[in-house]
Amino acid sequence: MRIFRLQSGQTLPGNRASKRVPGLRRAALCASVSAVLLTVCSAAFAGWEFNGSPLPNAYAQSGDMSLELQCDRIRFAPAGYEDAEGIERSRGLSIRFMANGSTETGAFQVGPENAEVRIVDNFPVEIIFKNQEDYGFVLEQLAENAVLNLSMLDKDVSYGIFDLKGSRAAISSLRSACDSHYTDETYSIEAPEGVVYCGGGAIKRQIEYIILHDPSNEWDVLVTVNGETMRAMTSYSYFGNATPTPSDFVVALLAEDRSEFLVFREGNKNWLEYGDYTYRQCN
Repeated sequence: MRIFRLQSGQTLPGNRASKRVPGLRRAALCASVSAVLLTVCSAAFAGWEFNGSPLPNAYAQSGDMSLELQCDRIRFAPAGYEDAEGIERSRGLSIRFMANGSTETGAFQVGPENAEVRIVDNFPVEIIFKNQEDYGFVLEQLAENAVLNLSMLDKDVSYGIFDLKGSRAAISSLRSACDSHYTDETYSIEAPEGVVYCGGGAIKRQIEYIILHDPSNEWDVLVTVNGETMRAMTSYSYFGNATPTPSDFVVALLAEDRSEFLVFREGNKNWLEYGDYTYRQCN
């Protein structure tokens, strides 16, 4: 594991500090690195938000990229699938923290020794930290700095740049929610008290799900339909960047058999969409 905390004027090992422009993807050539970063971060940046249910997460979108922080992992959807494949192949990336458009204050090098890196939901890259202290350091730096640069390991090539304005409040809410969310050591049931959904057409169904607290792989949900249980994975960025996410959307459950369950909530109303039918809360 390599963690660098830099003082003003210092650079990262490997002469990475000043000449970044040739390696930046999806950024116009500008007179300085600062101009490049400010251009990318100001374009179509949706801001930081916090969602407390069913699993706490803080997230932001920047152009056609998205970043989601969960209690123990990060999900990053780069602009292109080839970038996701590249991150998975290298089994890591560099998380670089910047005080402004050009001053790098520190970095965390993600690699197989400190994290598991994999593609989930057919696109985003998921980074699961093996040590919660490492993830705590990353969250602290995200909250304290102005710009995040996710780049290749040991190369001046950027996968994505995010403005961190507003991240402090979102991360503070995330950490508070994570501290209080899991009262059971194994899993947490969707509040309140495990919602059960009923409905259907000719075939009536009763559906419920459980979010696993500490899954051993990408299958972090158990979905039960009429007494039969299957594995699924959560997707909080189901609608992607092209389609606005409905304000009442909670999470998508992508089952192992390729079925999809979309969970919604508005006030005290809970419902789920599966196939051509809407299933309402019945407990």
